[in-house]
Amino acid sequence: MILVLRALGVGDLVTAVPALRALRAAYPGREVVLAAPAALAPLVDLVGGVDRLVDTSGLDGPARPGPAPGVAVNLHGRGPQSHRLLAAAGPARLLAFANADAGFADGPRWVDDEHEVDRWCRLLSWYGIPADRTDLALRRPAPTGLPAGATVLHPGSNVPAKRWPAERFAALARALTDRGHRVLLTGSADEGALAARVADGAGLAPDAVLAGRTDLGALAGLVADARLVVSGDTGVAHLATGYGTPSVVLFGPVPPARWGPPPDRPRHRVLWAGDRDWPRWDGVGSHPTLAAVHLDEVLAAVAEVERVVRVSGAVAA
Repeated sequence: MILVLRALGVGDLVTAVPALRALRAAYPGREVVLAAPAALAPLVDLVGGVDRLVDTSGLDGPARPGPAPGVAVNLHGRGPQSHRLLAAAGPARLLAFANADAGFADGPRWVDDEHEVDRWCRLLSWYGIPADRTDLALRRPAPTGLPAGATVLHPGSNVPAKRWPAERFAALARALTDRGHRVLLTGSADEGALAARVADGAGLAPDAVLAGRTDLGALAGLVADARLVVSGDTGVAHLATGYGTPSVVLFGPVPPARWGPPPDRPRHRVLWAGDRDWPRWDGVGSHPTLAAVHLDEVLAAVAEVERVVRVSGAVAA
């Protein structure tokens, strides 16, 4: 058995897709077990290469799915807590970043400013397991019954500092509706009130609010069939990358060089004001970077992405 720890969220899972597929290719005859939150199950099915999901939220453990694994892989973090959680499962071998506090020296060094996709590909490469960082495409889910061709706006985030102001999302929704877009608002159940506030400010009907009304499989299907996605630096943005759905992603204060879509994919645009002279972010509270991104910038990015789609469609035809 190959036990892989990635007990995080949607974006974290999607950025680990190349590494997960590399492990599947490296161990074709072994069961690949992913320790991650059970809520991610619909999305795990779309990744491919994972045989079983073990419900593991955070690092409170346990992550042991039964007999001791032959290989445990830490795709969660640098340790020491995540290293120790996997070590407690009794693997014959641990693949992880070096961490002196965990007493683990057999691994590459951690690099803070590395893109999240590259980080885990580099880890596996250090152990002789090749991983293709461009292998991000997700399987398409079964039909969901949700509208195809909609423009998906996702105003929420688990991190408040990554939320563009709701009033600007409302103004964006109004402007896009005037341009012929069918706008739908997504989010978690906890973000339902935020999405409803955006819809009210934009003059959208209540049925435009899908926050809390879709599981991850349905959300993936909605994004896969969408005309456009506009969101902050959150899981929906990574779904758009995985499906090649045109997107505009608003970053702040974390730089897109660490979590953004690949720069060689013209269907995706990032907007970031974080390279200006801002105070240091404490990783918890609000931050002014997203407030510095204005509506006209987002509309211009949308127009540019749609121009790229039209040109690429004409070339393909």
